[in-house]
Amino acid sequence: MGRSSDAREKLVEAACELMRGRGYGAIGVAEICERAGVRKGSFYYFFESKQALTVEALRQAWQGESAGWRAVLESEDHPFRRLEALLRAQAQSQHDSKRDVGTVRGCLYGNLTLEVGRHDEAVHACLKEIFDEQVVMVHKVLLEAYTDGHLPATRASRDHARAVLAQLEGMVLFAKLDNDPHHLDTLWPQVEGLLGIA
Repeated sequence: MGRSSDAREKLVEAACELMRGRGYGAIGVAEICERAGVRKGSFYYFFESKQALTVEALRQAWQGESAGWRAVLESEDHPFRRLEALLRAQAQSQHDSKRDVGTVRGCLYGNLTLEVGRHDEAVHACLKEIFDEQVVMVHKVLLEAYTDGHLPATRASRDHARAVLAQLEGMVLFAKLDNDPHHLDTLWPQVEGLLGIA
């Protein structure tokens, strides 16, 4: 049972790492199995398809990352400092990517959303759940800022939370396009302007 569980986890980790580097369509089951060190014949013991593995990999990746988001966004700091810390951490992850692998790999969820679109309903639904959860988390911080008198009600909306994340995803996209993480260095001032708090 332990070996089976270990093999399954290796497949999830391998799929996630390969997707971060090359996307969804460019990788196949054989390559995932080779990276994981798991026989291809064993793959279907754990997953009925690459799609099912992808959904599991995305959920596990977000489970780990969302803990970091919560640690920042649910801290005792001023709401704006929490948002700033989150965005700076996201920017730093792209600097780290450039340093470690030589390229800005971008956001796993954003990359797959652009690639998959609605062509794969299961993967699309999983990505939507992840982004919806991100919106809820940011929206909660905006509402706290409103309650504390730091933000007008019109800017504490769910739409504004979505706009903050859209600014993040858009700048990550440009950083990936130019392979230049420094595009993200002005992300927080941009969001300050978006929220009218600059």
